[in-house]
Parts: sequence; C-alpha cells; structure tokens
Amino acid sequence: MITCSKTYRDIPFAHRQHRHEGHCSFLHGHNWSVEIEFACSQLDERGFVVDFGGLGYLKEWIARHLDHACVFSADDPVRDDVLEAFPRLFHPLIVPYSASAEGIARFLFETFDPMVREKTGGRAWIHQLILHEDTKNSVRYRPDA
Repeated sequence: MITCSKTYRDIPFAHRQHRHEGHCSFLHGHNWSVEIEFACSQLDERGFVVDFGGLGYLKEWIARHLDHACVFSADDPVRDDVLEAFPRLFHPLIVPYSASAEGIARFLFETFDPMVREKTGGRAWIHQLILHEDTKNSVRYRPDA
C-alpha cells in the first residue's frame, strides 16, 4: 500500500454539541482543516495514488456543504426549532452522528470515500481522515479493518 495526502485548510463552520455539559453546547465556530490520506495498492498510469489536480470534486463538496455552514446532529432536540425560527441565518449540515469533531470526521470519511472510489474506478480509497479544529485540536478517523 502507498499513501498520499491532501489538506483543505481554513474552512469556517459552526457546530453545537447538544450533549456537552459546558459551553460547547452553544452554537460556536472554528476554522477547520480536513486532511485526507488516500491509499492504493497500485499506482495509476502516471504513477499517482490520486491526481491532486483532479480532486476538485472534493473541494467543491467542501465549498458547497461546509463553508460557513452550521453542523447539527440529527438527534439535536432544538435543531428543527432553530432552523424553522431562523431559516435565513443558517446553512445547515445535518450529520447522523454527534456534531463533535469525532462525529464530523466520521461523516466526512463516509461521504468522501465512496466518491474517491468511484472517481478512481475502485483503485484508490481513503485510508484515514484527520479533522483539525482550529490549530490546537484534531481527530483522526480510520474505519475498522
């Protein structure tokens, strides 16, 4: 297996961790970075795991769904009330897991990996995804083998 990685930096979006006992239960934002590690067993005809110049579909997804978004857990009990009361104030992204960095990282992995597999004809995949919350915190998601 050989790997390479691409990082998308400075993605501003907010989230709310409704199960948190402290201040993280309030809507708040960070400047996030998404680091994606790609893998393959066999390089393509050009000698690449993935062509970094051909990853525009990931950049576009990030711009469309994450940039200035507000990430909510699907089970957040006030999500619908907030979005109905202020529909023009939010660009919501609903994730099936916790809206923690851990849950968001898993969601992004599960969203991006099928896209990479499709674009490479199954030759390459995502080995792991690292989500950086500002510059001090990060979480690494790699599915169980």
